Amino acid sequence: MNTFLSRFDAMADKAAAQVIAQYSTSFSLAVRMLPNRERTHIRNLYAVVRIADEIVDGTTAQANECPETALDLYEEQVLHASAHRFHTDPVLHAWACTYRECRLNPEHVRAFFASMRADLTQTEFTPQQLDTYIYGSAEVIGLMCLDIFLRGRDTPRRRELEEGARALGSAFQKVNFLRDLGEDSRALGRAYFGAPLDDDLKSTLTSQIADELDRAREAILLLPPAARGGVAAAEALFRELNARIAATPAAELQTTRVRVPNYLKVALTAKALANSRKP
Repeated sequence: MNTFLSRFDAMADKAAAQVIAQYSTSFSLAVRMLPNRERTHIRNLYAVVRIADEIVDGTTAQANECPETALDLYEEQVLHASAHRFHTDPVLHAWACTYRECRLNPEHVRAFFASMRADLTQTEFTPQQLDTYIYGSAEVIGLMCLDIFLRGRDTPRRRELEEGARALGSAFQKVNFLRDLGEDSRALGRAYFGAPLDDDLKSTLTSQIADELDRAREAILLLPPAARGGVAAAEALFRELNARIAATPAAELQTTRVRVPNYLKVALTAKALANSRKP
């Protein structure tokens, strides 16, 4: 037994878990509903994604570092991580283990970093550019999560699962756009929807999100039973966020970040978990 290496693996997994605990209470709660191995892999994936987000969302700039250079270097490190069994960076070490074990697609990684790079060069997006951005920033994350859940399994309904994973990723991204509307516009100068948000546009977007969540919910039933609870919990939490955004005037979203109270998060998670176990 590789005692030293296995101990380092465990430390790296714990380091990656701290990233999700720090940055996302809702998603972190949903991930806890997954079995141990899937939970670890999802946390390892999230940690890399979160660090890339921080590079482009102002952290490197506040540190007086060049975000373009930092993002290029990080993409190179992430893509090459799988070729090595040891990394001094615990998050990259954990990511590399997940990448190899779950056979993640490097093209999905490249698409993700392409969208992150767009955040450094674009402040407004046409509808087509936004579709491309959401594919790279969110839909491929759903596809990589699916690779984690299906590792070592063949399924004749893979296409349906992939469509559901992409729909869920897209819905999550759009909800986050609406939640972060004020910060994105004021601090980062970004206008993802290409126009000031009014109530009509908000209604259109929240309806799109609801449709995507409906499609994702159908696909969740096709997942391996062990994975359904965590994904169902995440879907339920974002469905509640979307409903609350739909009920909030567009003008208020510029100054208010919509949240779900902790007690309701727990209740929604418990209900989703129970429903996912029904035949």
